[in-house]
Amino acid sequence: MRLTTEEMIGYESEEEHEMESSSSCASIVELGFQEKSMKVVVVGYALTSKKIKSFLQPKLEGLARNKGIFFVAIDQTRPLSDQGPFDIVLHKLSGKEWQQILEDYRLTHPEVTVLDPPGAIQLVYNRQSMLQDVADLDFSDAYGTVGVPKQLVIEKDPSSISDAVKKAGLALPLVAKPLVAKSHELSLAYDEYSLEKLEPPLVLQEFVNHGGVLFKVYIVGDAIKVVRRFSLPDVSKRELSRSVGVFRFPRVSSAAQSADDADLDPCIAELPPRALLERLATELRRRLGLHLFNLDMIREHGTKDRFYVIDINYFPGYGKMPEYEHIFTDFLLNLAKSKYKKRSTSLP
Repeated sequence: MRLTTEEMIGYESEEEHEMESSSSCASIVELGFQEKSMKVVVVGYALTSKKIKSFLQPKLEGLARNKGIFFVAIDQTRPLSDQGPFDIVLHKLSGKEWQQILEDYRLTHPEVTVLDPPGAIQLVYNRQSMLQDVADLDFSDAYGTVGVPKQLVIEKDPSSISDAVKKAGLALPLVAKPLVAKSHELSLAYDEYSLEKLEPPLVLQEFVNHGGVLFKVYIVGDAIKVVRRFSLPDVSKRELSRSVGVFRFPRVSSAAQSADDADLDPCIAELPPRALLERLATELRRRLGLHLFNLDMIREHGTKDRFYVIDINYFPGYGKMPEYEHIFTDFLLNLAKSKYKKRSTSLP
């Protein structure tokens, strides 16, 4: 099937006015566009309304159209196999039913790239398994080491937390996070008597002083973008000895707390070495089986090259990432071209 320029304009208009509907469209086809031959890449998306608003911004959609990429809403009331055809399916929905739909679709449509495999996503939604690949990697090279803070999973019974912490040898203060990583809320517990105030299931992590700055390492395929964000301030031994209780934080890092332009100590503000991040990202892409994620990374205060990954987020808020429109559209194009080449070489 070929699409003319006029047909594409009508197709685009319908998609803009009916965001929740799905349209029939060609897979990668030839399209005459600005006197050049372009491949059309059709991306079916199934996202929450919040993610649509933050990610599918007008600038992204405009740039995508100029590059021959068209976003089409997947209608969740219709069978997925009856829609499209798509080159790429982009999703961030929860629920076992949706996961099964995607797994079945991947089996019956191997020519479509699903971003990302549901099974791989589930591993980073669970904080018990989320950082396991980082820990197993035991990363170390000439530019530094990357590990994870010592942590402990508490599934129930708050009254047993204090004993479990002592047995595991964790040092206070402790960061408490929900076991299911769909909430950005966290708490900081200063003393053992307050631990029973926490609400399992949760993960406890040793708090590592890091100068109050964390690095958000955005990964989009092979592309990496790093930004600084303000984080929890350091806790001195004196403060620890004088503080009691549990302090709750609804969200530590956000776009409003950018530290990129702040007047910081250069030792704290210095970004992790690019070579270290590239190697780390390559290893984690392979181990996690994901294309779209970010790392919350910190440098231990007082060191130059000792880093920790404290969280991994699937399909994070890319709208907060500088130049995300160019990075993401280039990624989609490269993904489609790679798939198209493989398909072409496999033809008799």
